[in-house]
Amino acid sequence: MSGNTRHEAILETLQSRGRVDVAEVAAQFAVSEVTVRRDLDQLAQAGILRRVRGGAVSVRMRGEGLPFAMRRLESSGAKERIAIAAAALVVDGEAVGVDSGTTGAEVAKQLVGRRLTIMPFSVQALTALAGSATARILLPGGAVNPDEGSIVGPLVEQSLRGLRFDTVFLSCCGASLDEGVTAHDLEDAAAKRAMIAAGRRVVLIAEGTKFGRSAMSITCSLRDIDVVITDDSAPLAVLDQLRAEGIEVIVA
Repeated sequence: MSGNTRHEAILETLQSRGRVDVAEVAAQFAVSEVTVRRDLDQLAQAGILRRVRGGAVSVRMRGEGLPFAMRRLESSGAKERIAIAAAALVVDGEAVGVDSGTTGAEVAKQLVGRRLTIMPFSVQALTALAGSATARILLPGGAVNPDEGSIVGPLVEQSLRGLRFDTVFLSCCGASLDEGVTAHDLEDAAAKRAMIAAGRRVVLIAEGTKFGRSAMSITCSLRDIDVVITDDSAPLAVLDQLRAEGIEVIVA
């Protein structure tokens, strides 16, 4: 059993129970308690959990979104598949906006080496693109959210008023036909709305687990989305509803 697989299982337990125990994880994966303690120490150093006697507890407060470092480890294979499918949608010469978030950062990685004009909306996406010799990178104005690395604020909205993207890749914290696309952070939601207004084609990049969830701030209606790229964990009924609304659905 790989370390990444154990880490993902630990995160799932933290989300559902708020605590993990060393002995339980060791028994679940047939590894030594020393190995589990090493896993927990690594996750604690990344700021994902807090070590306590006999195990670890979540650092997430009620009502908060998961930390970026934790989300990066969640469904990492699905995020990569979604990002590969997203990159396949664009053709060289396009102007592309890449949203903040862990899946947005994965999309940025897949766009390295492409002949595109790209505006990244997070430090992580910018870092991924910084070494690209073929892409023209535009930077939005705004402030950096220190917890997320996202670029937000009135300057983002102002800079986007004079721009048009061929394709915008939009991330989310939750999505449903009833409540729309939602985000935990108010400034992040405002930046996303400005991105949508500047995009000729809006592509939602979201793991299947995001559907049926909702967060505090509404970004847009799902009917404002042109294409949804997700993975095979998305409920089939939801995908059928999206298609019935005329939204193109790609399962990566």
